[in-house]
Amino acid sequence: MSRASINDTFVLLIAMTIAAILGWTVRGRHDAERSAARIEERPSSGVRVSRTATASALRHVSAELPRVPPTDEAVTRLAPPHVLAPIAEETEAMPPLKDEDASWRPGRDADSPRPIIVPVEGVAPSAMRDMFDEARGSRRHEAIDILAPRGTPVIAADDGVVKKLFTSVPGGLTIYEFDPDERFCYYYAHLDRYAPGLHEGQSVRRGEIIGYVGTTGNAPEDTPHLHFALIRLDPDKRWWKGTYVNPYPLLAASAAR
Repeated sequence: MSRASINDTFVLLIAMTIAAILGWTVRGRHDAERSAARIEERPSSGVRVSRTATASALRHVSAELPRVPPTDEAVTRLAPPHVLAPIAEETEAMPPLKDEDASWRPGRDADSPRPIIVPVEGVAPSAMRDMFDEARGSRRHEAIDILAPRGTPVIAADDGVVKKLFTSVPGGLTIYEFDPDERFCYYYAHLDRYAPGLHEGQSVRRGEIIGYVGTTGNAPEDTPHLHFALIRLDPDKRWWKGTYVNPYPLLAASAAR
């Protein structure tokens, strides 16, 4: 091939390259003009972008965004330190759960009774029935009778303090136990005897033996049982005053714990 032919071929290649570049430029300008045509000017509301242009732009932006794994490290990279620092400080400043708060459960009203257990050793919740509203002569029972053989240990339904040991005509040997918050009183009646050494002011733990099932007071001699009541204390917190609350739902719920 002669030098002239080579020169002609080289010039032809350069011309084709320039034509291609010009074609791409014109096409890009044409596409830009078409996109701009999709934007409508409205004097009252400013600029409105068409759905097609918006969707196209979102797809483009989405494609350009990095795929960040959902890790603590990723969160730290995305959130500035001045945002994360106050959150960390607030979390560290939260006080730990105290022992006296351990009975709290999500969804439990702050004014409701604490969870309790069946206060007679060996008796299952299914062995009891709700007799809170039953009549006892001219009055409402307002308690649960838990039948068990004479001498069966009576245990504390909850943590608390023995506020009063009292002997009465209807209840016989009785115990009044205040809960740790002194909002409710647990009443145990018809006891055969107290646990050795039990005294007023004594702290007791849930499940600790405090007495024994009997028939003292007006209980039938042939029907030993524990008469158990739950009393919401009045503001003055007197052991003999308050409003009776049905303990059966709490006792029944103890089966699920």
